[in-house]
Amino acid sequence: MIPFLDLKAQYASIKGEVDAAVLSVLGSAQFVLGDEVAAFEREFAAYCGTRHAIAVNTGTSALHLALLAAGVGPGDEVVTVPFTFVASAAAICYIGARPVFVDIDPVTFTMDPARLESAITPRTKAILPVHLYGQMAEMDAIAEIAERHGIPVVEDACQAHGAEYLGQRAGGIGVSGCFSFYPGKNLGACGEGGIVVTNDDAQMETIRMLRDWGQERRYHHVLKGYNYRMDGIQGAILRVKLRHLEDWTEARRKHARHYSSLLAGSRRVQPPVDAAGRRHVYHIYAVRSPDRDGLQRSLQAEGVQSGLHYPIPVHLQKAYADLGYRAGDFPVSEAAAREILSLPIYPEMTSRQVECVVAAVEQEAYVG
Repeated sequence: MIPFLDLKAQYASIKGEVDAAVLSVLGSAQFVLGDEVAAFEREFAAYCGTRHAIAVNTGTSALHLALLAAGVGPGDEVVTVPFTFVASAAAICYIGARPVFVDIDPVTFTMDPARLESAITPRTKAILPVHLYGQMAEMDAIAEIAERHGIPVVEDACQAHGAEYLGQRAGGIGVSGCFSFYPGKNLGACGEGGIVVTNDDAQMETIRMLRDWGQERRYHHVLKGYNYRMDGIQGAILRVKLRHLEDWTEARRKHARHYSSLLAGSRRVQPPVDAAGRRHVYHIYAVRSPDRDGLQRSLQAEGVQSGLHYPIPVHLQKAYADLGYRAGDFPVSEAAAREILSLPIYPEMTSRQVECVVAAVEQEAYVG
């Protein structure tokens, strides 16, 4: 069996470092925030090329607080995409705002700037592009439209640790950027975690208060805040893993290149595109197939695990029926949801495993 992801292999490769970091936190008894979280914030901000980073308990919390700090409130609108994990829309709804969707580019699966401006109304208070699968959205065009309308851009970079657009790291182009450290992410905690990065001092100060009950200092509650603090153990583990992230990212990119070279000209699948001027970090290696479900069954029979990211766009989810969208409203997103299959990709894969996956994709018993 070739697994879709192998977190045990990653842990085995850094076990000594992780175990020592955890024991250090247990000895310090700094279980919530503390020195390790503060150090991780500094190091992750430096990695992203931003002035500040504010660690929180989940990527969803990062999105929630970043939108609040950007001035989004009840009754406002936030423009985003329907082809994403549901948290992108959920964070908007937490505020009492409304997600307004625009379709995606059929090549990169990220927000199509050509469709963005028509979705902006006087109630639009933020734009939330999603850097899906590890590739950044077309940020120059999005930022130009946002600036023209005086609307802040909050980057959903939850799948894009270390991704770049024209040399700029994810999270550093908008007013803020949000990351998830869910265990399966390129930089994953041993549990939950998230962070907001920003170059704006006011954003930083607001988000720091919001994550910790709105306190300016202990028992002085300036804002109605939340308990969104990062655990000390997660901060310590993430510091260890951050030191390895670039090596892991290059391993992912190597595997992606190997996949794409072997799948070039495939009659069965269309490999993903590494768009010009962008550094794709391949959180997901997503191929397209007209018979995606049949392909997945065939791979399973050959001992290859795969994933679906995401089979139902947010606008067609039952929980978001109240937004009033219908099938056919976003045809590019809906086609992607029907056709995309995620193949195994993780740093510890071998070239031989990549070749075995491709052989299973291309084997003659599969009828597309």
